[in-house]
Amino acid sequence: MEESKVDMGELQKKVGELKRLMQESGINVGKELDLIEARLLAGSKVESTWKRVELARHPDRPYSLDYINRIFEDFIELHGDRAFGDDPAIVGGLAFLNSRPVTILANQKGRSLKENVRRNHGMANPEGYRKALRLAREAEKFHRPIVTFIDTAGAYPGLGAEERGIGESIARNLRDFSQLKTPILCVIIGEGGSGGALGLCVGDKIYMLENAIYSVISPEGYASILLRDSSRAKDAAAMMRITSADLLEFKVINGVINEPPGGAQDDPNAVAARIKATLVKDLANLSSRNPSVLVRYRNQKIRKAGHWKE
Repeated sequence: MEESKVDMGELQKKVGELKRLMQESGINVGKELDLIEARLLAGSKVESTWKRVELARHPDRPYSLDYINRIFEDFIELHGDRAFGDDPAIVGGLAFLNSRPVTILANQKGRSLKENVRRNHGMANPEGYRKALRLAREAEKFHRPIVTFIDTAGAYPGLGAEERGIGESIARNLRDFSQLKTPILCVIIGEGGSGGALGLCVGDKIYMLENAIYSVISPEGYASILLRDSSRAKDAAAMMRITSADLLEFKVINGVINEPPGGAQDDPNAVAARIKATLVKDLANLSSRNPSVLVRYRNQKIRKAGHWKE
């Protein structure tokens, strides 16, 4: 990655020198230089986007419980979907945010091999989404705001998950979360992949950490299916527009929470403090609104998200 940056800088320097020589000599090669500059810009975009993908997947990046323990007080985890079992890939429970009771729902990855096996690398089964919906309905009943943390490559696509209705469980969450009469704040802290992310990412306000990504499919999957070349994942990532800056431009999210230059793992406490400040400010605002108004504006936001052409 660093070598690519140095090479790109050197090439841009050479282009500058060629422009100076062109002016001095009177030889017109402007079109060729413009083409070279366009290719350099595209290459720079590819490298910049891929760096964010790598940071979003960094093994030392803070996970949901790292932020929960730094932001909230007295977190109590609740378990089970009351139908099949508990899914450790999604954690949920009760906590206080500056003395305000809230319900927390989050994807959770593992640090070690053993924990990643238990948490299935943060890829939830249907019971995980049903647990989240159970706790969300409870939050609505007791007038507690909901805070979600999204960090998953996607829902688990295994045979058992399909047999137990993974598609139905995510679809039900999309429908029911859009109608919950309580404030919902969502923060994408790492990977926001496909329907697995959407199952927890329906809210009144959606934020992304600066180096998080949010996409309908992984860059590797996009490259394999549409570019017919799995080795072009870097190009695919740039084409997909999956960074926080891209999603803010498309108005899919409400804001970007800054990270240290090297990523959130360099200063988790500072990033947690920024997330907390955002949550406190928004909950104070949203909690004062009529619940029916929240639902109406939430649904309008969902329908207006993204850009498309007819």
